Amino acid sequence: MNSSNGNGQLAVVEAPSRATKHETSRAGARQRFWFLKGAPRWLRISVAAILIVGVSGFYSHWRAGEKTSSGKGSTPPVMISTATANAGDIGVYVKGLGTVTPLNTVSLTARVAGQIANVEYQEGQLVHAGDPLVEIDPAPFQAAVTQAEGQLARDQAQLDLAKINLGRDTDLLNKGVISKQEFDTQTATYGLNEGAVKLDQGNLDQAKVNLAYCHITSPINGRVGLRLVDPGNIVQANGTTPLVVITQLQPISVEFNVAEDSVSQIVQAVRNGKQLPADAYDRADQKKLATGTLGAFNSQIDTTTGTLRLRATFKNDDASLFPNQFVNVHLLVDTQKSVTLLPSNAIQRNDNGAFVYVVQPNQTVALKTIAVGTSDGNISEVQGLQPGAVVAADSFNRLSDGAKIAVRSSATETKPPIAKN
Repeated sequence: MNSSNGNGQLAVVEAPSRATKHETSRAGARQRFWFLKGAPRWLRISVAAILIVGVSGFYSHWRAGEKTSSGKGSTPPVMISTATANAGDIGVYVKGLGTVTPLNTVSLTARVAGQIANVEYQEGQLVHAGDPLVEIDPAPFQAAVTQAEGQLARDQAQLDLAKINLGRDTDLLNKGVISKQEFDTQTATYGLNEGAVKLDQGNLDQAKVNLAYCHITSPINGRVGLRLVDPGNIVQANGTTPLVVITQLQPISVEFNVAEDSVSQIVQAVRNGKQLPADAYDRADQKKLATGTLGAFNSQIDTTTGTLRLRATFKNDDASLFPNQFVNVHLLVDTQKSVTLLPSNAIQRNDNGAFVYVVQPNQTVALKTIAVGTSDGNISEVQGLQPGAVVAADSFNRLSDGAKIAVRSSATETKPPIAKN
């Protein structure tokens, strides 16, 4: 490297080599860590690692502080949907678990012995009263009818003859031609023939009844079950195995139990002349299947369960209820008028009870404690909240008292419907 001295002559200055720089750096490091001079190698490595971690932590903390300082006061608002409290009516329901029970179930058996000639129904068919179901071979019973008719005709002819003879003997007795004994004998003969005719008439009627029993018809409207007999089988009179089972479906009933605490309320409503509506819901208690009315209830409470058994009747025109189906019954016993209603999903609970987040004009929410009364599905009657109040309907895990909010523009505000009457 060239440089100028004071005499204007050029002097050659030699640049330090790379090795010289390295030696200088090592010397500086030794001066900075003079207190580790002579320390074991593991100690020097540990101190160096601690220094590196400390510097990194300080740098991270400093960067986080910068971010917090730069973003202070710009926390985004919580996006929520809202629900509005409305004034309306809500029903007071007593709920119970029930089973669909037919009003009539008929198991038909043969009333005369014989061979099955024909099965005239299809499995699962809907039948009406008087529809033919099963036919037993009628030939033997038709022959019995013919025989009874012949016997009746013969005895009837004898009765007619006895009647004519009695008339003649009456005239002869009046003229003194025959004795009183002969007249009494003829009178008795007439009576015997008259009794024989009545006996024959009874036998004929019985034969006709047995013949009618060969044609088995449905006594009610309903649905037949699976086929239990086939043509050609021999059946006995009044056997234990039914030929066909018919179940009435329209109308149909549901028997259900309610807790004894609700009995007085139900009895009082019935005593006041109210016809209590009853709704039947599916097993999940979500879908309403049918609506009917309370028909009757048992005369005593079951002491083993503490419940009272009731029966509700349903028209079941759409056949939505099926025998032995499990349902949930909601019995309407009263209706509360002009109360504050709120969707149940807007109500939250903590250790202090129920509360809602009321939306304030300054786009914040305020925690407000309320009292929850009657509930009907997704709607609840509340106290401590005025109709028209707007409350948060979701995002509860991010809300707190005084939190800033923004209402979703695409969300539809939830309004409680008017409860069923």
